[in-house]
Amino acid sequence: MNRTLNQPVSILKGIGEEKEKELNKIGLFTIADLLQHFPYRYENHEVLPIEELRHDDRVTVSGTIQTEPAIRFYGKKKSRMTVRLMVENILITAVFFNRAFLKNKIKRGETVTLTGKWDKYKLTITVQDFKQGSPDPTKQLEAVYSTGGNVTVKQLRRYIHSALTEYSTHIKESLPSSFLVSYKLPSRKESYTAVHRPENKEKLKHARRRLVYEELLFFQLKMQAFKRQERLSSHGRVHSFDEEKITTFINKLPFSLTNAQIRVIEEITQDLRDPLKMNRLLQGDVGSGKTVVAAIAMYAVYLSGSQSALMVPTEILAEQHYQGLKELLSNTNVKISLLTGSTKGKRKREVNASVEDGDTHIVVGTHALIQEDVAFLNLGLVITDEQHRFGVEQRRVLRDKGYEPDVLFMTATPIPRTLAITVFGDMDVSIIDELPAGRKTIETYWVKPPVLERVLRFIQKEVNNGRQAYVICPLIEESDKLDVQNAIDVHAQLQQYFSCKVGLIHGRLAAEEKEQIMEAFSTNDIQILVSTTVVEVGVNVPNATVMVIYDADRFGLSQLHQLRGRVGRGDQQSYCILLADPKGETGKERMQIMQETEDGFVLSEKDLELRGPGDFFGSKQSGLPDFKIADPVHDYRALETARQDAARLIKSKEFWTAAEYSSLRHYLDKSGVLSGQKID
Repeated sequence: MNRTLNQPVSILKGIGEEKEKELNKIGLFTIADLLQHFPYRYENHEVLPIEELRHDDRVTVSGTIQTEPAIRFYGKKKSRMTVRLMVENILITAVFFNRAFLKNKIKRGETVTLTGKWDKYKLTITVQDFKQGSPDPTKQLEAVYSTGGNVTVKQLRRYIHSALTEYSTHIKESLPSSFLVSYKLPSRKESYTAVHRPENKEKLKHARRRLVYEELLFFQLKMQAFKRQERLSSHGRVHSFDEEKITTFINKLPFSLTNAQIRVIEEITQDLRDPLKMNRLLQGDVGSGKTVVAAIAMYAVYLSGSQSALMVPTEILAEQHYQGLKELLSNTNVKISLLTGSTKGKRKREVNASVEDGDTHIVVGTHALIQEDVAFLNLGLVITDEQHRFGVEQRRVLRDKGYEPDVLFMTATPIPRTLAITVFGDMDVSIIDELPAGRKTIETYWVKPPVLERVLRFIQKEVNNGRQAYVICPLIEESDKLDVQNAIDVHAQLQQYFSCKVGLIHGRLAAEEKEQIMEAFSTNDIQILVSTTVVEVGVNVPNATVMVIYDADRFGLSQLHQLRGRVGRGDQQSYCILLADPKGETGKERMQIMQETEDGFVLSEKDLELRGPGDFFGSKQSGLPDFKIADPVHDYRALETARQDAARLIKSKEFWTAAEYSSLRHYLDKSGVLSGQKID
């Protein structure tokens, strides 16, 4: 019989038609699926000396039975059986709940091996697993698998062990031999065996290291190949512009650029000069100066004779960018237009005509930019701010209004590098990781609810000094499921407390109503704004100096940082007050971290550690691949190595021709990535 890893699981002994259906339901169809259904943890049956056993740990002990079992029955079918055991000349007690049937298997003088919860003060083990005889040194680590339906862990162990026994000789090597040597990696066959049936921790560690690297390398090869294909298939445009004019423009700015801004500008302008299409993500913390970088990129495109479009999620942000760009480019001949949902009638027709005939060099707008009646004469650069607020289709429609325009995405949401190179692996990533000199630190304080009165008095003091404040709540209205503050109730309470104007904004309001409220806050017609997280992104009110966040422990670090970034935008000292009484250690840790750092990238990495990648992005729209064994957060070093290796391979001629890399090319071919790829 021709054995391959693609044969159905039913080929294995003990898997009938019904069990095959159960396995299929959890995604296991073939032998390969079984072998790649890796354990998510291991039961440690290693027998340690009693003095090394920690209280409340799950442990394994082995000893000689010293007493007859004593059984006490209580309730319906409930029992408690105890027996005394000699372990290393120490007498301990073993307790079995509801397992009276083992009485006849426990005999004085016999050796047994027990696994269970250890009480070091009472010298008692509450038994979960019982085995007659001495421990098996080859089964100290036992794999635990995720299951579903009627499939049990024990069944999976049996099926996977059977697959390994019968099919391990058909596990082909996937990595070039040079990689195995340079990284000291075990073979694929050895790794599969060691991961499912580990002899010891050392072999398990090396097997997992190899399989993690392999999975991340395959993923990064795919991403790098997609990036290469995108570039090769696109007939990008070469933007020719006078470098000296760019330098003169930068020198005339009323402030100095940071080293990070200069580095990012060089990366972007190089892309603009390059005949391949730019597809770049620009990350920069709140206040890091992304707008001036975008302005310089658009000025370079203007000098080359092309137009630029900047699309943002809200009208207020569009207006702010429009005014900011007009100021930055005031000493040039660049004509800038604004196009939003509020641009109506004659004005709208004028803007559309100006964009279509090329009189407008830069157009700033909202979703209005992607309407059918908006046409460009020569769109060369598309910039999307807070790109995650737009759908893929919306971004594509704007891009398609030009002929292969360069594309720049901007975000003030710091994405950890480990996720940026995973989720955005098909993009180039630029990071402004430095804030302008002289920017005041936002003073952040964590306080508990009993001091709310002092917080309110502090808000009153700031308002009396002509300043404004945000008050953030996690919910819009009262919930019978969550005991947290809601915006509607807090708004009512603060209206009673303060004599100034207190506004309310949340996600259920119509877009027009939200715009009106934000406009009133921007012009100081509203002094205190009670809000949900709708103000998290794209709001710039320099006069606001206080941010109070109710139940702050309900938010992730990255979201708290985004909210905090709404203040500290003027030249006055600003404050962020976290009102929270977290019960768990994670909540307390978040509050401490927020007080200690304002670095968004440090916070995003911490957030990732505390919450995980699914929660960071939102599990459904995270864009994270479903890795079988790799964890891009904890395996970030392997991820970075794999990314560098993949980028180097894809660019090298040897990768596309040498026999050594045939298995990697075969993987890409199977993934459908190689269609249209050409060898340089």
